[in-house]
Amino acid sequence: MRKLSSYLFQHRLGYLTVFLSMAIAVSLDLLSPQVTRVIVDDVIQKGEVGKLRFLLPCLLLIGLGRCIFGYTKEFTSDLIGSSIATDIRKDLFTYLQSLSADFFDKNNTGELMSRVKDDIDRIWNALGYVSMLIMEVVFHTCLVLFCMYSLNWRLALIPTAAMLVTGVIAVFEERRLGAVYEEISEENAALNTVAEENLAGVRTVKAFAREKFEIRKFLSHNQRYYELNMKQSKVFVKYYPCFSLITKLLPLIVLLLGGSQVIRGELTLGSLTAFVEYSMNIVWPMEMLGWLSNDFSSGVGSYRKIRKIYQAKPSVTDPEQPVTLPAVQGKIEFDNVSFHKADGHEILHDISFTVEPGKTLGIMGATGAGKTSIIQLLERLYDATGGTIRLDGVNIRDLSLKQLRGSISLVMQDVFLFSDTISENVRLGKRELVNDGDIRTASESAQASGFIERLSEQYETVIGERGVGLSGGQKQRISIARAIAKHNPILILDDSTSALDMETEYAIQQALQALSGTTKLIIAHRISAVRNADEIIVLENGTIRERGTHESLLALHGLYYETWQSQYGAVLDTEGDFYGFQFL
Repeated sequence: MRKLSSYLFQHRLGYLTVFLSMAIAVSLDLLSPQVTRVIVDDVIQKGEVGKLRFLLPCLLLIGLGRCIFGYTKEFTSDLIGSSIATDIRKDLFTYLQSLSADFFDKNNTGELMSRVKDDIDRIWNALGYVSMLIMEVVFHTCLVLFCMYSLNWRLALIPTAAMLVTGVIAVFEERRLGAVYEEISEENAALNTVAEENLAGVRTVKAFAREKFEIRKFLSHNQRYYELNMKQSKVFVKYYPCFSLITKLLPLIVLLLGGSQVIRGELTLGSLTAFVEYSMNIVWPMEMLGWLSNDFSSGVGSYRKIRKIYQAKPSVTDPEQPVTLPAVQGKIEFDNVSFHKADGHEILHDISFTVEPGKTLGIMGATGAGKTSIIQLLERLYDATGGTIRLDGVNIRDLSLKQLRGSISLVMQDVFLFSDTISENVRLGKRELVNDGDIRTASESAQASGFIERLSEQYETVIGERGVGLSGGQKQRISIARAIAKHNPILILDDSTSALDMETEYAIQQALQALSGTTKLIIAHRISAVRNADEIIVLENGTIRERGTHESLLALHGLYYETWQSQYGAVLDTEGDFYGFQFL
């Protein structure tokens, strides 16, 4: 993670502009009491009315300059804050994209959304408006104290003591608020998670009539969030009256003690007037201490949360000197591959197979047998804990992730479509290379062109988040079109036709068979999907229990045969005829 100081240093000229504008604005602001002092002593008491010709325009120029440099200060600080927040958010999102799949297994989406949005907004506030005010408070206070001590050092001891007391109170408040902000940040992430899960899964919630249960769950987190914010407010309310009392008493005490000095002739009336103005001027920094410590603590707490994300390191990384294949042919080799999760649970054990370029491997097995894990290891979403996986004879750990994953077209079991047009969803991954002709051809092969062309905007129709508005089968067909359009040397279908009727599945299989030179890995529960594969492996508990062609596996009368019987039963025909059409 880049240090926060590097972001600040990048905008050093901007911060210099803020500081200079703030210094000029504050200096002009504090020049006003000096003009007032001259008006009281010379014009009012001594009757030198002629000086007003210079003093009144001076006050006007001070006000005008204060406006100009105040605007410059405010605008520049906001610009810097938004720029730094944009850079931090960009870097954080980029880093999240670099993390491996195991990180997202352990961290929920709502929490990460809270970090990317809410926490960076708090840092934005702390580095922009709040940091500008902190600088202004420090400079303003120092300059006011200098002016006060220049007028009367004895009287200046009173606001100095008041500021020390206020500073101590602010420190106590900041410590209390820091702990509360940690809890608020955590609960905010939990609240976002519950909301995100329920909105994404609203159809499941309604299908199981869980609305009341989910509302109660949301309300429990919402109540906790409310209680934490009230706890924060109680801390602030507890200390704020102290600031308020000090700031209200200070001008009164200065006026009483300064008035006695004027009576004794130790201080002029103009100097007392200026001193009272300065004491009023030093009030607002004291009042701001509470607000500043409040917002700054929030920014610090959010920064800690973001640093925790950067402490996570990707478990799957590019090699320092990757091997580059001139052209991927598509030969896949699994050599005694095993895979364990971080908790030690074994997913795959001693998996070995070879798929020659242009050939098809079918993978079957019960749910949880490890079928999808094979694909995840091939794509290096995870790294195998034992054995070797090779692509065209090269260990995939020696290849760049870009070339490895860019050579594979994947149709996932859990179809994900972005909230964009159908054409953009099909282009996904190779937007610059896939043209309109490729999209239409791929859609025809995936049996998707029929329903797409009936839509009002056809291929430019915007579909909702995760394909909302489309049926499960329509989403699967668009996902298949997306894979076909890439023309990659390896095509993986992970139970990708489960939502399709058998006629549509058969038509798609014929189109896939026509993809000559493409290595195919087909994961399926339907035997019809893998029947004509060059080799079929059957997994059980993470190991290969059976392997062979469709006919040889049927002859074994094992797991594959049992699956065939359960799916087709009495209509079994080993020649391949079923309900009037020939299986692929």
